[in-house]
Formats: sequence, C-alpha cells, structure tokens
Amino acid sequence: MSSRKLSLMLFFSCLICLFLACAFGSTPMNFTRVLAALLWESSTADNIVIWQIRLPRALSALIVGAALGASGAALQGLLRNPLAEPGVLGVTASASLSATFSLYYGLIVSSPFLLPIYSIIGALIATGFLVLVAIRVSSVVTLILIGVGLSSFSAALMSLLLNLAPNPFSLADMINWLLGSVANRSFNDILIVTPFMLCGFLILFFSKRGLAVLTLGEEAASGIGVNLYRLRIAVILGTGLMTGASVALAGAIGFIGIVAPHLIRPLIHHDPSKSIIPSALLGGLILIIADIIIRLLPTSSELKLGVIAAIIGAPAFIWIAMKQRIAHD
Repeated sequence: MSSRKLSLMLFFSCLICLFLACAFGSTPMNFTRVLAALLWESSTADNIVIWQIRLPRALSALIVGAALGASGAALQGLLRNPLAEPGVLGVTASASLSATFSLYYGLIVSSPFLLPIYSIIGALIATGFLVLVAIRVSSVVTLILIGVGLSSFSAALMSLLLNLAPNPFSLADMINWLLGSVANRSFNDILIVTPFMLCGFLILFFSKRGLAVLTLGEEAASGIGVNLYRLRIAVILGTGLMTGASVALAGAIGFIGIVAPHLIRPLIHHDPSKSIIPSALLGGLILIIADIIIRLLPTSSELKLGVIAAIIGAPAFIWIAMKQRIAHD
C-alpha cells in the first residue's frame, strides 16, 4: 500500500472518529443533533456542548496522538531502533518534570506560554542526551536502559516536588495533570501549543529524506551527502518541540510513539521517510478512540487517558521487545 493512500484512509478515519467523539459522552447525542451543532444550527446548549467541551477535547487527543506518533517514528528512524519512543526513552518524563516545576512555582500565572516552553526545554535536553549516548553506545539494550534510568530519575524528582507541594490543591492539580488527560481542554489551550507542534512537525517532515538514507548506515549516508550532525539536530529539535507541546497540553501519555509506528512500518515497506505522516495520523486515531472508550466506561469517576494508554501500550511494548529479541536470536 502506498504511503499516500494509507495516509488518506487514516485521515478520513480520524474525521469519522472526531464526529463520533462529539456524539458520545455522559449524554449521548444523535448524529443529526451533532451535525446541526457543528453548523451552529442547533440549540444553544448543544452548541456549547459540542464547541466548548467535546470538539476541543477530541481535537486535543488527535494532535497529542499525532505529535507522539510522529516523534516516535522520527526517533526510531534516527536511532535505527524500533523500541525508541519519547515515553520509553525518558523524553516524556523529562518534559513532565520541567512542566511540573513550572506548575509547582506557579510560573504559568505570568504567561500561559511558559508551560509549553518549560516542557519543550525538558524534552530537548533529554532527546539531545539520548542522541549523544546513541552515538557512543551501539547496544540497543544499553540505550533502552539509559532511557529507563532517565525516566526513573525524572519520576523521582517529580515525586519530590509532589511531596513538597505547598498545599493540597496544588498537589491535586499536579497529580491530575501528570496522569494525562484531554478533559476540560479548550481551543485556547490548543492554540497555545499548536505553533510549537507545527514547527516540530515541519522539521521532522523535511528530515525524512535523511532518515531514509540513514537506513543504509552512517558511513553510506555520509558518502551520499547527508549531513548527519544537521540531521540529528533537526530530529532532536522536532521531537523535542512536539513531545514538549503534547505534554503541556495533555500531561504524560506514553507508548503511542512506539505502537503507531510499529503498526505502520510493515504497510510502507519499513521506509522511515514514509512513516512520519501515517504514524502521526494513526497515533491521533488511537488516542481519539481511547478517549471515546474512557467516556463510555461505566466507572464512578472518569479514567485518565494516560492510564489507559499505559495499560494498552505497555503489553504492546513488551511484545515488540520480545519479537525483536527472537528476530536477533
């Protein structure tokens, strides 16, 4: 299947799921009411529910999933490691740590842009560190272990901040945010992070040729004329911008960046240059569907999206790791 055809199928699937996300909730709405509300031709109550609650929430899930999917595909292409992903390698945890720091000290009160900026700084530092390690370390296992260590260290510092929270309300806010959720998001929240995500995506998109050539090996890529230093910087910057912005919008959501590219890779003949857009669309689709399921589950309180993503993604990560081990043996 061609990358363009696959991307079109996923794009229309995302549109359908966006429409379904507007229909399902605590009070289901039939498709006629949803369509009328989207066109501002329904009652005031329906218009408010769709435009101020359900549509921003669904769009947040879409763009967060897309950012994580594209970041995972780019990191896997750069490190030539199918287990590379912002969450597994500690990038998401580092971004969460920086964002938690801004929440702890109330820095976002002065400007709403400080939260995504702090998240992006944390993501860039972690991604840059991992790329430096990947240059010196050839073992995939070692790289994953270093990523796990980075994630654990960030988690420990976040726990310290939670323990030192000045009051119960700040503690509750930080915990709810760290669990990962797109509930109660508005179009203003989306507009704040969209420029960072768009810049990151464009950087990764224009790096896809270098990622394709890199599959031949670093020496061959250099011989063809690929500037490896520039390629690494571009992928670091792109994944840092997208991961940091997604953490700022929805908190810590893991494993999307490993599941989406893994499902896409066989369909595009394992070509990294063709995986970024389909992985982004599939990542967004997965998060929209997960968020719909959360709203339909008969629980006393709504589950967090990050929890569901971890429950689904962690077994998938183990399966992919075992599959890679068997293939190497």
